[in-house]
Amino acid sequence: MTQLSKVYGKVFTIWVGHKPMIVVNGFRLVKQVLSNYSEETSCRVVTPFVRDTMKAKGILFSSGHTWKEQRRFGISVLRSLGLGRRSMEFCVQEEAGHMVEFFASKRGESVDPRTPLFHAFCSVISNVIFGHPFDIEDKVFQKLIECIEYEAHFFLSTFHLLYELFPWLMRHLPGPHQKAFSCLEHIHSFGRSEIRRHKEKRETDEPRDFIDFYLDEINKKKEDPESTFDEANLVHVIYDLFTAGTDTGSSTLCWALLFMVVYPDIQEKVQAEIDAAVTRSQRISYEDRMNLPYTNAVIHEIQRYKYVLLVGNFRQCAKDATIFGFPMKKDTVIIPDIASVLYDPEEWETPHQFNPNHFLDKEGNFFVRDAFIPFSIGYSLEEGTRG
Repeated sequence: MTQLSKVYGKVFTIWVGHKPMIVVNGFRLVKQVLSNYSEETSCRVVTPFVRDTMKAKGILFSSGHTWKEQRRFGISVLRSLGLGRRSMEFCVQEEAGHMVEFFASKRGESVDPRTPLFHAFCSVISNVIFGHPFDIEDKVFQKLIECIEYEAHFFLSTFHLLYELFPWLMRHLPGPHQKAFSCLEHIHSFGRSEIRRHKEKRETDEPRDFIDFYLDEINKKKEDPESTFDEANLVHVIYDLFTAGTDTGSSTLCWALLFMVVYPDIQEKVQAEIDAAVTRSQRISYEDRMNLPYTNAVIHEIQRYKYVLLVGNFRQCAKDATIFGFPMKKDTVIIPDIASVLYDPEEWETPHQFNPNHFLDKEGNFFVRDAFIPFSIGYSLEEGTRG
């Protein structure tokens, strides 16, 4: 899309079948469409595949009242469970320690880190949602991971595109899309079984994990006709929380390991900085980042240079609007190309090179640039806008 923008400009239209999609390219315009036109472009894109599978439930694939209520509750509960606090950090440190032990046990042998990294992310998220981790040898857990990975790769496949173009035909044909349906149902079935287990075996009134909090909210809001809290939505929220971070997070760490191998000079600088700031007997913590400017810069540069999504979340016009002087009808799809922001030559000195200096000033202090938006640009729920 960046190459197309060199021919057709920063804002251009591509056609997917009969449907026009407006691509917005570069930091300045992407920031405007996400900030200045957030109300006009506040709707989720509901494609045929998403409509057939997600049923407008959960957080990632819902809109309007459902999205606002589910997202607000989700953020609140995650904070209660320790997101950004020491309790959550301890869980991450535990998994990091297991990863160090795993690599040390290989004693220099070649190893594919993808599976153990994926398991590490799943364990952290499992603790938050289900209140317990899973053994990597657990057959049920292995099947769950297999389904999550298949779903992630299916969304990038040709068959997914064909389904979006010809849903009426693809629904009746065999192919990878049918396995995607099966995998999705397996993930949902896993969520339902965990919900049943929580309802049957809960021993205290004090909620211990995300499911406990959600079940309490269902009971609290059962007399509210406007409430969107029910077990069907909970199943989809579990899917959203469990799948959204595992593949992207583990992929980012795989790239991190690869870059440390490819750039040994950068690896040596990172190791030397950590050795100087953190003793071998203590665990590295989030607070240590203040004394690790180069390491922090390397982490941010990994996220910039190897952005693990294609372009970012699509938006859809909630009403007829004029954006950048162009009239756009309701339901027009807007594609803010986040990747083009992270490679924008007007914002980065060497956009197509791995260069941690993008996040260091002349004195070697760490700083974050405005154009670093791998997680898009978010807004508060109180303002009624989508992050």
